[in-house]
Amino acid sequence: MQNAEENELVAQRRGKAVSLREQGIDPYSNNFRVEHVAADVQRDNPDPEAGAQEEKVYIVAGRIMARRSFGKAAFVQLQDRSGRLQLYVAKKELGEEMFDVFANLDIGDIIGVTGSAFFTKTQELSLRVKTLQVLTKSLQPLPEKWHGLKDVETRYRQRYLDLIVNPEVKDVFVKRSQIISLMRTFMQDRGYLEVETPMMQPVAGGATAKPFVTHHNTLKMDLFLRIAPELYLKRLVVGGLERVFEINRNFRNEGISIQHNPEFTMMEFYQAYANYHDLMDMTEEMICHITREVCGSQSITYGGREVNMKAPWQRMSVREAIVKYGDINPEDLEDHSKALAYARTLGLDFDDSIGHGKLLTEIFDEVAEPRIWNPTFITEYPTEVSPLSRRNDDNPEVVDRFELFIVGRELANAFSELNDPEDQRGRFESQLAEKEAGDEEAHAMDEDYVRALEYGLPPTAGEGIGIDRLVMLLTDSASIRDVILFPQLRPESH
Repeated sequence: MQNAEENELVAQRRGKAVSLREQGIDPYSNNFRVEHVAADVQRDNPDPEAGAQEEKVYIVAGRIMARRSFGKAAFVQLQDRSGRLQLYVAKKELGEEMFDVFANLDIGDIIGVTGSAFFTKTQELSLRVKTLQVLTKSLQPLPEKWHGLKDVETRYRQRYLDLIVNPEVKDVFVKRSQIISLMRTFMQDRGYLEVETPMMQPVAGGATAKPFVTHHNTLKMDLFLRIAPELYLKRLVVGGLERVFEINRNFRNEGISIQHNPEFTMMEFYQAYANYHDLMDMTEEMICHITREVCGSQSITYGGREVNMKAPWQRMSVREAIVKYGDINPEDLEDHSKALAYARTLGLDFDDSIGHGKLLTEIFDEVAEPRIWNPTFITEYPTEVSPLSRRNDDNPEVVDRFELFIVGRELANAFSELNDPEDQRGRFESQLAEKEAGDEEAHAMDEDYVRALEYGLPPTAGEGIGIDRLVMLLTDSASIRDVILFPQLRPESH
């Protein structure tokens, strides 16, 4: 909400827009054609000792970020998509009429200029402006101070302002784009086909999460925003598309935190005739490659602490991780009553009827997950909490699955896929019983998916990688909101 001083500044700027129109100048013109960016001028003129290419005319446009006036001349900081460039604006170059127009411009206004490069007496590269055109009159003043916790929510809510005044924010999203591009190229180079599957689904499947519900009026049916693309991607593998991937949004009607946004981006992929060991190797190779390209090193810093991303990465089972990071021996972990008692010492309050597999997973989440810092693959998840994973041949109590943890959070989830339709139906029915008992995150029955499996899903492995969390890691961002351009927020209070 604006105060009286801000309202006065806005009124002044509106008055200047009216004045421009009265002078026959369109404050929102669109007939200026940009031919160069600030970085072009800097690239062409790198050395003050060699001097500038003063004969070359540059045509640039951008936002006024700062100005220092000296009566008949001024220095201006112009910002465009490539960075900042100093302009030298003088009355003798522009002419009195246009210089008067310039003198009434404000910080935040967008202009187009032509000019030649030169170095000032302090050896700063500048553009000597020959012509100037007003392109956009800014009616809102830019914030003078844009830091501190009190501004964090405003930064997320008004991301356009955040991007204007905080160049490092733009760098995060440039890296995000680079990460996704590298990921896409990595997959395509290995014969994967990029596909798109429905965002609105009649059955919310592919994960255990509470979905968002919407309604289609014409079809007179409820639909769910997808919580995962998994079951559709595996239908494609049934259909003969043996290597598929999708980079897109998932939606889960769950809490908001520094790690969770209701709308988030994942890459999910499936490969026929592969198992979860193959995907561990591939994931390690992919993320190491992306880290090298984006960060220039396999050793990065997150939250002031070093993360060693160099392969090979550590691998251990759920039980091994609990024993390593918790205070319980392997024998007691297998005794349900002793494991339950241990969980209660951790402050976890479970009913005696909780399944042993789910109990182990909850203990792992409490004692091990937050302590895993360098990349670690956790394997041998209980079958009870993995309704879509293939049982292990040697121990049917666990599945052929891994999750990747880095800096205390899950980054990827993968498994050898369950392709036995009878086993899958039984798992769905177990989940259905949990849903009817009140578990809103339990998996729903999907008859068509079971039918697809009855046609034959080849031996397949699949994985989902959280792109937002990977970007957080590689840009040293503390919150998921720092890597999502427009994160979900509470309604703005007035």
